[in-house]
This record gives sequence, structure tokens and C-alpha cells, in this order.
Amino acid sequence: MVDRVVLIVLDSVGIGELPDAAKYGDEGSDTIGNISKAIGGLKLPNMERIGLGNIEGIKGIDRVSNPEGSFGKCGEMSAGKDTTTGHWEIAGLILDKPFPTYPDGFPEEIIEEFERKIGTKIIGNKPASGTVIIQELGDEHVKTGYPIVYTSADSVFQIAAHEEVIPLERLYEMCQIARDMLKGEHAVGRVIARPFVGTSGNYKRTTNRRDFSLKPFKSTLLDYVSKKGLDVCAVGKIEDIYAGWGITKAVHTKNNMDGVDKTLEYMKEDNKGLIFTNLVDYDMIYGHRNDVQGYANALMEFDNRLPEIIGAMREKDVLFITADHGCDPTTPSTDHSREYVPLLIYGKSIKAGVNLGVRKTYSDIGKTIADLLNVENDIAGTSFAGEILK
Repeated sequence: MVDRVVLIVLDSVGIGELPDAAKYGDEGSDTIGNISKAIGGLKLPNMERIGLGNIEGIKGIDRVSNPEGSFGKCGEMSAGKDTTTGHWEIAGLILDKPFPTYPDGFPEEIIEEFERKIGTKIIGNKPASGTVIIQELGDEHVKTGYPIVYTSADSVFQIAAHEEVIPLERLYEMCQIARDMLKGEHAVGRVIARPFVGTSGNYKRTTNRRDFSLKPFKSTLLDYVSKKGLDVCAVGKIEDIYAGWGITKAVHTKNNMDGVDKTLEYMKEDNKGLIFTNLVDYDMIYGHRNDVQGYANALMEFDNRLPEIIGAMREKDVLFITADHGCDPTTPSTDHSREYVPLLIYGKSIKAGVNLGVRKTYSDIGKTIADLLNVENDIAGTSFAGEILK
């Protein structure tokens, strides 16, 4: 019997290209394998102990002879390779077509309508790195008060503003206006508030980012768990990714280690159900900026905290560790990469050394968690609960 599942998504920690990676321009991507190769060997002893290096096809990670958990990897059935798509698939929703992207910026009619609704002009409207565009347009923004609108290779409508020029609440209000506008063919996965501070030549983004996601198109694992009267405690971006649906408690985080701290705090509470954590730094700070050593350090930092998480687990807890896509910092691209994601499961009720092989879809994770919690559901995926339970 399982009372609680702790599901941790290491945002963008892929483990090798999917068979259709070439369609996405991602041939050769292997986030963990290529990082390990680049730094001369990536040591993650605590995840290795569970079975990370025993996953079929994984590179650059040591195998162990007697893994303490169950392990495997998952492919992505949804079209796309972004955060929302990956997380929705984990929770049992598979997308037939990807969210729209805007490699040439947003259409004129979208920008004109947005400007009319917010009562001011915008600057930007092009794909860009968030850290680069605030240096490029920050002075103009401060001078004019016009918000900076930009996108990326992902399906995102991002609004950057200096916190002393456009207060946070006003920035969030602008984002909500954009979210309400962007529907139908222009239903981007996320509208993102990107506040920053600083002075000319030294602008820096703050931790007050906020994501405004589309509402899931049908019930997810989170809805089914919460409808049963169980807890769904969201840590980090999870509340934003699911637009608040199916979540009973939520806390946002400043960075990965704050995310681990908040997860541990929820684990100490008297709750049952699901603790769902996203650790975003791998993607946001290191992957998109092609910071190989920073990415490696962040992986080792989490691995060093894993014994604390395992030590906080109760008798009837089960831990899942996975990812939502790749973001290989060793490739020229700064975009997400179409990759398999790792799957590690650990707990006193979980068999050691079970090789779950290659799963067709991330949704097998959500389907299994629903089974472990004895929650009836209508989500995609095939449960492997029977293979891993003692």
C-alpha cells in the first residue's frame, strides 16, 4: 500500500535523442551523456545507487551491480519538446499537435490587439535570449516605459519589464491579458512574466518570474488525485504549468535548492497523495545558456541532497525522479532537445533492480502513480505498478 508519492522533475535532464529527434533539429543531443563527456565524467553516486547508470542506453554514468530502486526511460508521444507538453504528458495528457511557435515574432494583429488592451506600445517582438534582450532593449524600456515582448524556440509569449518601471502586479496583469487573448490557433503553451532590475549595462532578471499556462484540455493525474480527497502539493513551476488545476497546495521557489527545501517541508507535513516538484535551474539557468559546467554542478548539487529526501521518506512513500525534455548545453542550440527522460523509482514498497526498459510515453509515470495511490482515472499511459511493487 502506498500513501504518498514524491514526484521530482529535473527540468530538461534528458538522456539521449528520441528516434524522431532529427525532425526537431536535435540529432546528437544527449544532455547527461554529453555533459559527462565534456567534463571528463559526471559523478552522481546517489542516483547511480538507485539505478541511473543501469538505464538502457544511458551514457557517462556508472552502472552498479545491485541497484536499490527500479529504473527505465520514457519516450515522448506528444508533438513538441517544451515544458508544458512534457509535464502534461507525465500527468496523462498527450498532445496530437505542438503548441504554436513564432520564429519571426508574433503577427501584427496579435501585437496591435495586445497594445490596445494594455494601453501602451511594446518593443521587441522577436525570438531572443531573455538575458540578452534585456541588455539590448533595457535602456529603451526604462526610457519609454514600453514592455519588452519576445519569444523563443518554445511556444511562449514573454513580457520583460524592470520592476521599478512596471510594478510586478501590473506586469502580471499584462500577462493575464495576453493569456486571455492567445487562444485558438495562437494558443501558446505559456505566457511568462520576466521581471528584471538593475541599471544600464547591468540588468539582471529576478526570481519573480511567473508563468501563465493554458488550462489542461481534460483532467490530469492531479485532478483525479485531488478529487479523491488526497493532497496535491506543488513545488516550483508546477502550479503555473497546470494553471492551478488539481492542486490543493502550492509554493514557488527561488532556485533548485530552495525547491528541495520546500519538498522536504511538505514531506514533513501530515499529508497523503502527491508532492510534485519541478527543479527548473537546469533548464533556465544552465541549459538555455549552454553552461556545461554549471549544469553539471547543479546535477551534483541535487544528487548530494538526495539522501536527505530519502531520509525524510515514510514507510509508505514512493519517490519518482524524471524529466520533461532535454536541453543539451553542449550543442550550438540553446533550445530544448527532443530526448528520452530518465525514470527512477525508490521506496520501501518498491522492488530493487527492476529494469522497466523503454516506455513509449511519459504518461506511464502518471498512470502508475494513480495505480499506486489507488485512484481511478481516465488518463493516457500504461501502469507498471505491478512490476515494481513488492
